[in-house]
Amino acid sequence: MSNSETVANPVFSASVKAAQARLGSRKMWSNRDDGWRSEIDTDMSAWLAERDSFYFATASADGQPYIQHRGGPKGGLKQLGPTTLGFADFTGNRQYLTVGNLTENPKAHIFVMDYANRQRVKFWGTARIVEDDEEILSTLVV
Repeated sequence: MSNSETVANPVFSASVKAAQARLGSRKMWSNRDDGWRSEIDTDMSAWLAERDSFYFATASADGQPYIQHRGGPKGGLKQLGPTTLGFADFTGNRQYLTVGNLTENPKAHIFVMDYANRQRVKFWGTARIVEDDEEILSTLVV
């Protein structure tokens, strides 16, 4: 993976840093204080194309978290741009918790696992539902 632009650390809040300091791991993680990569490079895009599932997390307006497994053929999670991922949302149990959460809170998290090789990647960002853009929708169907 190449070096790309970094963004502020989305997870090491002041309270997390205080816990790290108190429990002895702050020095180990201080190299992340400058941020995380913000762009998906070609290596990451290729790695994602080999995955057949991921976990997608959202939260309601009051912060109640919800996580859902998304599985299917390899390549279901697609790179749409240097900082944008997309996937087709197929009807499941028809509870629409993710859809509802995203209407009131766009914060989202994607957790991708490669269990066989003991690798994982986490994405923090915002998400939106796209229902009326045929060009985007046609690129998401595997």
